Amino acid sequence: MWKIPLFKIYWDKDDVSAVTRIVKRGMYWTCGPETVEFEKKIAEYIGTKHAVVFNSGTTALHAAIVAHKIKAGDEVIVPSFTFIATANTVLLAGAKPIFADIEPKSYGLDPLDVKEKITNRTRAIIPVHYGGSPCLVKELKQLAEDNNLLLIEDAAESIGARVDNRKVGSFGDSAMLSFCQNKVITTGDGGAVVTDSEEIHERLKLIRSHGRLEKSDYFTTREAMDYITLGTNYRMSDITAALGLSQLAKIEKIIKMRRSKAQYMNKKIEGIEQLAPPKPFSDRYFHVYQMYTIRVLDGEKTRDSLAKHLAKRGIMTKVYFSPVHLTHFYQKELKYNCKLPVTEEISEQVLTLPLYPSITTEEMDFTTSTIKEFFSEGMKNE
Repeated sequence: MWKIPLFKIYWDKDDVSAVTRIVKRGMYWTCGPETVEFEKKIAEYIGTKHAVVFNSGTTALHAAIVAHKIKAGDEVIVPSFTFIATANTVLLAGAKPIFADIEPKSYGLDPLDVKEKITNRTRAIIPVHYGGSPCLVKELKQLAEDNNLLLIEDAAESIGARVDNRKVGSFGDSAMLSFCQNKVITTGDGGAVVTDSEEIHERLKLIRSHGRLEKSDYFTTREAMDYITLGTNYRMSDITAALGLSQLAKIEKIIKMRRSKAQYMNKKIEGIEQLAPPKPFSDRYFHVYQMYTIRVLDGEKTRDSLAKHLAKRGIMTKVYFSPVHLTHFYQKELKYNCKLPVTEEISEQVLTLPLYPSITTEEMDFTTSTIKEFFSEGMKNE
């Protein structure tokens, strides 16, 4: 067991009560009122007309791509500096992911490189809001509009982040949110798609439930229902949705705690010249610190030595992310051969440190003092 894990789930008695109430109800463990209410509250929070919940962020993103009728022969521009699902869901829809480079300010897609990657087969851009930070989404939105492309935001890591007073997830034609256990709020696993489009909203509901046109609850009616399109079971349970409602009710408290802890960590390590702490590059960009990712400017060898040094003292770290285009599957099986210099440089520098709402001052002090120890003495011995 780690002395200081990478993350801890923030929960309270309200979460336990919410789940217990559904279990004790003895019915509507799925397709019940909590799912409907959770969707309503998510849409209200993000500032969109609609939300549809799913059993994971990955299935949510896949459903969004399918709902927008992206298909074989289409190209979708994505970052390689992301979790692999961003690219894989494009493949699962039959289309081809095209990797564009990132910029070093937010670690999101670089609009200049995206522009270079647009062809007559490009249908969409999927930017990622990395680690709790908004990407250059306004510039990417303009680029999408100028080229008549879809913009589908991957906001898995950044619910609550915003540019000016507008939350991420509200800029694109659709956006995906994730509620996996390490996210800002969590339902254990789960996801959602938010959109202003009534048409996409209706397609999403069909895709997640076998393509079934539901006029009432499938599980409590004798009415025969027709199946009008291809779909699968991507549904979220009401037990999960109830937990989501409870978590969402305290999201601003959780974000405030995360930001406070991140600011404390920043002050502790900002004097280490070999490190770049995660700081918003502009006051207009509101960071929620789903991950606390530093950059070790000396590169991969020093970064890996630091991670080993911290592990010896019981402090967990993780590299988020190794480039997707360099994985075995994309290189060896799909034969991708990309040149993404910024992605490759930054991916060799990033290291995510422990940060969670309940992390203590003592835990943060131990982490940062161990880092200082490494750079003052430990590098000689690693």
